[in-house]
Amino acid sequence: MGRLKAEVAVAQLNKHGEELCGDCVEVAQDSSTLVVLSDGLGSGVKAHILASMTCKMISTMLRGGLQLDDVVDSLSKTLPVCEVRHLAYSTFSILRIIPDNSAYLAEFDNPAVFWGRGQELLPLERESRDYAGRIVKESRFNLEDGDWLVMISDGVLHAGIGGVWNLGWGWDRVGDYLRRVAPWEEDARSLADELLETTRKLYAGKPGDDATVVVVKVRVPRRLTVLAGPPEKRSDDAHVVRSLMESPGKKVVCGGTTSLMVGRELGRRVEVELGSLRDSTPPTGRIEGIDLVTEGILTLTKALEILRDGTPRRHMLRFRTDGPSRLVSLLAEADEIGFIVGRARNPAHQSPDLPSELALKSKVVEDLARILQSQGKEVTVITH
Repeated sequence: MGRLKAEVAVAQLNKHGEELCGDCVEVAQDSSTLVVLSDGLGSGVKAHILASMTCKMISTMLRGGLQLDDVVDSLSKTLPVCEVRHLAYSTFSILRIIPDNSAYLAEFDNPAVFWGRGQELLPLERESRDYAGRIVKESRFNLEDGDWLVMISDGVLHAGIGGVWNLGWGWDRVGDYLRRVAPWEEDARSLADELLETTRKLYAGKPGDDATVVVVKVRVPRRLTVLAGPPEKRSDDAHVVRSLMESPGKKVVCGGTTSLMVGRELGRRVEVELGSLRDSTPPTGRIEGIDLVTEGILTLTKALEILRDGTPRRHMLRFRTDGPSRLVSLLAEADEIGFIVGRARNPAHQSPDLPSELALKSKVVEDLARILQSQGKEVTVITH
């Protein structure tokens, strides 16, 4: 099995009446995936500062190659002491997933992490170790395609106290809930939002504590290739189309001239889907073997606008038939995205009546790539 993709989503609730959350999450994804969750002592500004310092220190030091005992020792010497309780700590959970799909988990005073596969909760064997007087529970395990992990702060467990449940939601009930819900939520964001919304309802809309949910879904990477524009040299048409068709995963063709080129090189018909016609965007098309065929620069520009406004939840896009929404849905779904950008000039876009941005296809794709990379996606851009 090849390297798996770890999709991470974070959702948080502030304690009722507080402007800042006393929990903090730090996520770093490069060659490996590092997730740190910290719950600062108390709530409000002081807890926020304490948790933020803990997260940042742990993330920076571990990524710098230091060992956990050095990190915990530094935390104990650096973090401020609560004047009331005379405690100088915040909790933390550390999850690290490395390219061979193995995982390391360290937990200090946070609720135990949930590890699931389908509708089954898997047991985590934990070994307790003493680091600078703090008992940290460590686990090492191997992940498979479809596994999910959920990290929470104790505000989730306390939900429902004095209402639905006298002693709160509790770890076992949360686990039962996740077993029912997790397999059916298609992405990490949906599961994180669902769990947090249930937490909010159990608090009757007035959380008695900061509540944080971190969801990690592990799966085979989803790949997408977008061909936008014919190549500068007509002699490269066959090579570009072959590159598109040989690329793994789903395929998108943007542009009328581009779709005609693809149809010609493949010997396949190009059909127009009139049902997708909207006032602001041209209709989509259809080519056998291609997942989405759209108009070119107008669709790309509109997709960029949607992403700039904040990527909608995928279920909100699922039933939209217009080209930009369908393109954004595919971009949101993919983990690895390749843009093949043709440099052939389109005379239709040289009119002075058109916005200058429309004549700058490469700039639009560059902006798309930047936003997608900020979302943790691997993006490549090749020009012809």
